[in-house]
Amino acid sequence: MIWLYRVLFLPALVLVSPYYLLRMKRRGGYGRHFMQRFGTVDVLRPKTTGVRRIWLQAVSVGEMLAIAPILEALKKDASVEVYLTTTTSTGFKLAGERYRDATIGIGYFPIDWWLLSWRAWRQIRPDMVILTEGERWPEHIQQAKRRGIPVLCINARLSDKSFRQMKLWSWSVQAMLSGITRVLPCSAHDASRFRELGFSAERISTTGNIKLDVTIPLLNDIDKAKLCAELGFGGETVFLGSSTWPGEERALVAAYRTLRAAGLVCRLLIVPRHAERRAEVEAELRDCGFSYHLRSRGAAPGPVEICVADTTGELRKFTQLADLVFVGKSLPPHEQGQTPVEAAALGKPLLFGPGMTNFFEIAGELVKCGAAQTVTNEKDLTVAAQKILSDAAVRAATAEAALHWHRANQGAVARTLEIVRAELG
Repeated sequence: MIWLYRVLFLPALVLVSPYYLLRMKRRGGYGRHFMQRFGTVDVLRPKTTGVRRIWLQAVSVGEMLAIAPILEALKKDASVEVYLTTTTSTGFKLAGERYRDATIGIGYFPIDWWLLSWRAWRQIRPDMVILTEGERWPEHIQQAKRRGIPVLCINARLSDKSFRQMKLWSWSVQAMLSGITRVLPCSAHDASRFRELGFSAERISTTGNIKLDVTIPLLNDIDKAKLCAELGFGGETVFLGSSTWPGEERALVAAYRTLRAAGLVCRLLIVPRHAERRAEVEAELRDCGFSYHLRSRGAAPGPVEICVADTTGELRKFTQLADLVFVGKSLPPHEQGQTPVEAAALGKPLLFGPGMTNFFEIAGELVKCGAAQTVTNEKDLTVAAQKILSDAAVRAATAEAALHWHRANQGAVARTLEIVRAELG
């Protein structure tokens, strides 16, 4: 089956490459290390006897932030070293800023074709492969299998879309992914899906979501005030649109208009999931009737009503300013949702649309415990936001529910590390 994948991969790559090259150009930051996509690896130090090398792949910013406690723990183990790869320029930038001291090297993940993958493998020579969340690359896994190298999928999840596709091709899934040694799903729901796809119970260990164990550096009051001033805000209530996708900015501005008409003194902070959408978002704001500012242009020249935080890696800071958080990629037609975990960990009341399939269990738990509400459309969003932002007691109770949920669901990192060490031997 892997040979069919290899044969079909190249024509498929040719077909999709214009789209991905255009997207890479828009996002920027890919030029300097572009050849790493073709299996070139920066020179690594020679392997040391008795030290096991782990190749850890984390696709982008969210996964890069989530693996922080994993890398911190492995850094303290003298018998282990980590080579870290990522897929996006934003992930690469973040890795370089945070994990240089915790790794022996940082690079881009190679295109998953046999010759390019083989080139990278020949240079990296790992003793274990760790793939995060939805990363399951057949050629990469095959390279590990033929070398007898264990492959662990940590914080593993299957979106509705991925599950449907893998079910449709279930006859090939096990053949293509048979090199996976252990699957560590982030929820019981995901574990049941992996079993349904044919993964044996012995290969599956539900460890929980490592994102729930993440430690978020907290801003003090002085830093919060300084950040608010940079955004053009004073001490007003802040309504945050977190990791928004097309159409959601329009819904947030409409809700904000109603909130202001109702006499609520508040500010709207929009953080698009992709910073390169800044022109599109600004077009939505140009005739909205509110003053606005884009953070990429520096500090706001004065007070504004709406700020667009079109930068990367600052969402945790912005979330600490919020009194209410709407989680993006969740209003129709979007279906997958962005993570609500960090906002909940910071004790923020949450709103999200019905499209939270990537966080199905987490979203359900947050709603059930009173930490979040599901809003189905723009009208629901407005009504729910007005209720929460106009009542400090409701905000406090919702915030406490979010913190309680987060405290009760920690421990995934320790369980994950236990299995990693056991597989290393």
